[in-house]
Amino acid sequence: MTDAQETAADSSLRTTGGGPPDDVETAPIPLDEPRDGIPPVVADAASLAEVIAAFAAGSGPVAVDAERASGYRYGQRAYLVQLRREGAGSTLIDPVACPDLSGLGEAISDAEWVLHAATQDLPCLREIGMIPTSIFDTELAGRLAGFPRVGLGAMVEGVLGFVLEKGHSAVDWSTRPLPDPWLRYAALDVELLVDLRDALEKELDRQGKLEWAREEFDAISSAPPPPPRVDPWRRTSGMHKVRRRRQMAVVRELWTARDAVAQRRDVSPGKVLSDGAIVEAALGLPPNVHALAGLTGFGHRMGRRQLDQWQAAVDRARALPDAELPQPGQTVSGPPPPRSWADRDPAAAARLSAARAAVSALAEELNMPQENLITPDTVRRVCWEPPGQVDAESVSAALASHGARQWQISQVTPALVTALTTTADTSPRQS
Repeated sequence: MTDAQETAADSSLRTTGGGPPDDVETAPIPLDEPRDGIPPVVADAASLAEVIAAFAAGSGPVAVDAERASGYRYGQRAYLVQLRREGAGSTLIDPVACPDLSGLGEAISDAEWVLHAATQDLPCLREIGMIPTSIFDTELAGRLAGFPRVGLGAMVEGVLGFVLEKGHSAVDWSTRPLPDPWLRYAALDVELLVDLRDALEKELDRQGKLEWAREEFDAISSAPPPPPRVDPWRRTSGMHKVRRRRQMAVVRELWTARDAVAQRRDVSPGKVLSDGAIVEAALGLPPNVHALAGLTGFGHRMGRRQLDQWQAAVDRARALPDAELPQPGQTVSGPPPPRSWADRDPAAAARLSAARAAVSALAEELNMPQENLITPDTVRRVCWEPPGQVDAESVSAALASHGARQWQISQVTPALVTALTTTADTSPRQS
């Protein structure tokens, strides 16, 4: 065991104040190897059964992480799952070879799962049967505790005094076999996650925010999967340049064709055709393949067969009757964009300005980001359609109806009541 590993094993040397303790070398200690070495990758049923038994027999929270191949493959599936638990050690599981991890999920279902940025990993874990009942999110804990940098590396260094290896977070994790340096990086991601959790729990408790964090964690673990996006093609980068409905139809047709190709080939859509190329074709409305080939993103490296399929998508958009063209705006629920409030409803604009200032001041006082204190969308909705009778009870009910947690309601309600009452205006809304 190295000196760094001995220090890591000594929980009495942990700090909860954002830096190494006074009696430890202040320079961060590089953590280059997992304390038990790089575990072998589990890729068969027999090995998985052994892991399930070991983790079921372990004790305490379970550190969980997953690696995806964003930017390389279609979708956000997991290509490596890492876990660590007291009494079981660390394990690396190949979810391509072992696509059903529901048995493992059930074996540790009664334990708290420790994740960093849980909302990023939970969807891909859910796909392979791993669904927690209780979580601790170290990134969210760091935000609530007021840490200025909440990436895993920054948190481990700032709170525990160790430097994790960097450089492999954005690699193609669908690669097989996975190189040892990548596996080392993956194992280190869960090496100190439970230690970090323990330190952050103490810090949150010291600040009086631990129950707030628990409410947030419960909300994340109990949240249903998000519904599919409506008209995802509207999120094409550069879409703001596309003004005419016929051009929007080109974006839609090209986006849909690209998505089908990407899904069939299991590659990132951006590797099939860039967003920039889609927008260029929409703006140019090329009448034929020759014109298409002259646009940025459809250069000489693209084969005739590919050009033909993209031109076919453009032609479909060009041939659509006007009645079938997309409308120049996405149907959204809720208030309009704030930039239009001053013209449409000056009183609402005044309420929003006062509410934003109040929330900003409160967030600074509580030492946390405004968006974690209360979501900007919730503030906008309450300001656009405030309760008829503005008081603590009605504002609390409005916040709850928009999904605010109880701790958020208790903290934000007094500030919003003040903001809404001091800007009260009974003049009719301008349409």
